[in-house]
Amino acid sequence: MKIAVIGHLCLDCIRHADGRETRSYGGIFFSVATLANLLGPAETVMPVFGVGKADYEELIERLKSYPNVDTSGVYRFGGPTNHVELMYSSLEQRVERSQNIAEPIPMKKIRPFLTADMILVNMISGFDITIETLDEIRMDARDAHTPMYLDVHSLTLGIEADFTRFHRPVELWRRWLFMLHAVQMNDEEAAILTAERLDEAALARHTLALNTKALLITRGARGCTAFIDDRKHVGRTDIEAVAPADALDPTGCGDVFAAAYCARYMSSRDVLTSVRFANTVAGFKAHLSGSEHIDALARFRVSEPNLLERA
Repeated sequence: MKIAVIGHLCLDCIRHADGRETRSYGGIFFSVATLANLLGPAETVMPVFGVGKADYEELIERLKSYPNVDTSGVYRFGGPTNHVELMYSSLEQRVERSQNIAEPIPMKKIRPFLTADMILVNMISGFDITIETLDEIRMDARDAHTPMYLDVHSLTLGIEADFTRFHRPVELWRRWLFMLHAVQMNDEEAAILTAERLDEAALARHTLALNTKALLITRGARGCTAFIDDRKHVGRTDIEAVAPADALDPTGCGDVFAAAYCARYMSSRDVLTSVRFANTVAGFKAHLSGSEHIDALARFRVSEPNLLERA
């Protein structure tokens, strides 16, 4: 089994509300490391992203700790790697600044990895790929019957002159959400995605009418909601959060959710089973600061039946 992972890498500087500071790999690294920890040695994670030349060797050395990660899709570029500053005033509120956002990942870098059994596109910066590239990936995935998962993430974020990110609607949202296995967004992203400001029920109806099977809305400490197409009927399932009481850092929890969903779906082929598992793993990540201790997620490896039953 092979899962392709597409999105931008970040170098995170997280300033926590309690005054702590964490510096670690962010962005697509959360998704790649989560999959590497959840999948066994017989599965392959195939990330496709660029990294600044100065940071390339150190990153590759870090990824070598995962024998199931194929790093041949990780490429160098001349400029600096994207630096993201996250300033939290509470676990729920933060200001984000993002400098040196990389150019969109070109289709020629992605195409060799579309032999995957599942494709995860995570819009880490919002500029990770163009809509034209997504269309090309989508056509290949359709022809091969490959499930394709999209995390909207920063697609709803614009950027100010001082690099501060801000929410704004996505003009071509229907085209972005068209013909996918599942699309993920948090409740804030869902509220701003459309200029019409559709409520979640209406957004779900529109999304599932686009031949997308599931809309997943994450809510942090309030769990998540799955809207699933069931024979042209929109079913809704709300799932309570399992975040620990001593939650430290929500950074990357959405990226972990997406990766955990994909890992579980490849073995279960069931949307709700995968959503519940993703909710559990993302909740556990909330008490890990940054990505420093991301390998603790190995306790949820999907090849362990007892862990699957518990999740």
